[in-house]
Amino acid sequence: MDLMGMMGKLKETQQKIEDTKKRLDTVLIDEQSTDGLLKVTLTANRKIKSITIDDTLLEDKDQLEDYLILTINKAIEKASKTNEAELDAVAKMDMPMIPGMDNLFK
Repeated sequence: MDLMGMMGKLKETQQKIEDTKKRLDTVLIDEQSTDGLLKVTLTANRKIKSITIDDTLLEDKDQLEDYLILTINKAIEKASKTNEAELDAVAKMDMPMIPGMDNLFK
């Protein structure tokens, strides 16, 4: 086993993963409530970029809170799936199969 070659490959893969994480800051995930009254946009790195609230939701605090929780959670779930798929693809493409190393970059 070429340890120096593996270390070089590991550094190269780490850089690709960091580049992918930066790119995921530009990938936007949109989610909205089923009736379209609340819209949320976040990055694939799960950072909220915008929230749009229809005026009718401002009249009922409890309803607004429910909408926010449901819609933001759905958006985070979508963003997480996108994030994991992208990072897994980079890691699997470039990393030699080493037992126990599959979760190293998450």
